[in-house]
Amino acid sequence: MLVRYFAAACSAAGVEEERHDLADGVTLNELLTAILAVERREPPAGTPPLAGIIARSSFLRNEVAVRDLGLGLGREDVIDVLPPFAGG
Repeated sequence: MLVRYFAAACSAAGVEEERHDLADGVTLNELLTAILAVERREPPAGTPPLAGIIARSSFLRNEVAVRDLGLGLGREDVIDVLPPFAGG
């Protein structure tokens, strides 16, 4: 799965995108657990840790909003992590 990070999520993750080699059928929640298990550098001053950002984020799967963390994913899916943006 390709995970793309936007705004504060990108800053906290330290990368714009990364691949996670997980089996077909893993849930979005399992992917999020794998994301948080990656050892990362400390985020820049003023940036919350990635776990806090993910807890408040919205997610897109192949450009479609996902609200069900139990949704099964495919190996070729693209998941966008969208933190809350100012003004909305």
